[in-house]
Amino acid sequence: MKRLLDMQKKLLPDLLDVMIKRYRILRYIKLMQPIGRRSLAQNLQISERVLRGEVTFLKEQGLVHFATAGMSVTAEGETLFLTLEDVMKELLGLRELETSLEAQLGVKQVIVVAGNSDKDEWVKREMGRSCVSLLKSRLGNKDVVAVMGGTTVAAVAEMMMPDPKLRDVMFVPARGGLGEQVENQANTISAQLATRAGAQYRLLHVPEQISEEAYTSLVLEPSVQDILKLIKSASTVIHGIGDARTMALRRDSQFSFVDKLDREEAVGESFGFYFDRSGKPIHKQRTIGLQLDDLENDDKYVISIAGGDSKAEAIASYMKYRPSDVLITDEAAAESLLHLP
Repeated sequence: MKRLLDMQKKLLPDLLDVMIKRYRILRYIKLMQPIGRRSLAQNLQISERVLRGEVTFLKEQGLVHFATAGMSVTAEGETLFLTLEDVMKELLGLRELETSLEAQLGVKQVIVVAGNSDKDEWVKREMGRSCVSLLKSRLGNKDVVAVMGGTTVAAVAEMMMPDPKLRDVMFVPARGGLGEQVENQANTISAQLATRAGAQYRLLHVPEQISEEAYTSLVLEPSVQDILKLIKSASTVIHGIGDARTMALRRDSQFSFVDKLDREEAVGESFGFYFDRSGKPIHKQRTIGLQLDDLENDDKYVISIAGGDSKAEAIASYMKYRPSDVLITDEAAAESLLHLP
């Protein structure tokens, strides 16, 4: 395949450029459908005049449907898109990025999607779609999936579609609430994943950060013990990786704590652990739910999902502490990761 593409680049470079452009248009419509032409042109930074000709061509080929609400991808367009995906990874250089990152980070599998989620929200949806595809290929009857919170993990729920094979899968929050927007909390995300998939879910009704006294009291509650046992039995874990300072501020941490993170050069956060550039944990917050130590067992399949060039150092720091089974990221983060000292 790579050899054929290399020959095509030499003999028919214009043809490949046109194919890449139309693939990107089709991908964006698929992720944001239904979408109007003006909005599509603005997001893809293409003039409306040029875009009109491209989407008209896609419509004539039966790949795109026009309606009052906007454009959407037809069933034939969906099939073509999925067929082209592997070819486009080669053409866009994403396959090479994946292989390089697997070697550098020690991760079994890296999935890189095009774009920069720091700049374009739709890139998070593309990462979410990749995660959904991976889940559907792996999950079996009565599997338990523990889900963390955050905007990128929320995109996984947004891209989930019904699947009869997931009917008996159980989605659970990996921990309590974060005290942020409810749509980004683990409880909400796990419930949405289950609802959209046609699966099952359970919720954990406790705050994420609590005092020692409250922690001791809550973990003795039979209802809490029951859900914690279920969470810790999860065969698959999905979590994000955050910038240390950003996460501390989102949690309304005291200034003295944020200052401590700055002094100790914390760059990454996950599971309540804050890491420096070498991957050394410099602080751990007491939480109820899945702990980082629970991932040491080989019986858990761990999916990390994070993107944007601003997350490169955070991703690198976490992977130095505990490489995941899969990292799903974007092109901007991948490029930045490969250029870190």
